[in-house]
Amino acid sequence: MGDRQIKVAELLAHEAAKYIVGEANTDPMITVTRADISAELRNATIFFTTLPEGREQDALIFLKRHGRDMRRSIMKRANMKIIPHLDFAVDYGERHRQHIDEIVRETGVPTTYEEMEDKE
Repeated sequence: MGDRQIKVAELLAHEAAKYIVGEANTDPMITVTRADISAELRNATIFFTTLPEGREQDALIFLKRHGRDMRRSIMKRANMKIIPHLDFAVDYGERHRQHIDEIVRETGVPTTYEEMEDKE
């Protein structure tokens, strides 16, 4: 991914998160984790997680229903020539990472340098 793609993806993730904070209720709480954008900057996927877990479908329905309004909001606030078409997906990679962190914490194995020094 080029520098321009990275900047646009970060901007879209930030603006999508702002829109969600202003428009969505907190049940479930939707967290934007990242955005991916196509090479030609015409299509973007916003990845998200929810709290509590298991409410991803409710969040996905909300996001798809409000996708056009979110795009308009981004159009007003972002200084971009092309506002990409937005798609939404659950960030299962983030869920898996959180689950692995929980398992590691349960084992008691030190995960940081500070924890290793405290054990010595």
